[in-house]
Amino acid sequence: MATLFAVMGLGPVELLIVGGVILLLFGSRLPKVMRSLGEGIVEFKRGVQGIEGDSQVDRPVDSSRVESHR
Repeated sequence: MATLFAVMGLGPVELLIVGGVILLLFGSRLPKVMRSLGEGIVEFKRGVQGIEGDSQVDRPVDSSRVESHR
């Protein structure tokens, strides 16, 4: 990642300046965006855990669908 910034010619001071400008331009909307991002990540994790839980849990067998071999 550091090589990417080196190729672009951005040092730590320039990155701080760019970050400050972004904060000034989008500062009022930033908390709302971060909150939405956090909620999205939490929802994604719940979905992944649900998928993992479905594959690991032995589901009860419906006896009416099981064919007897007698």
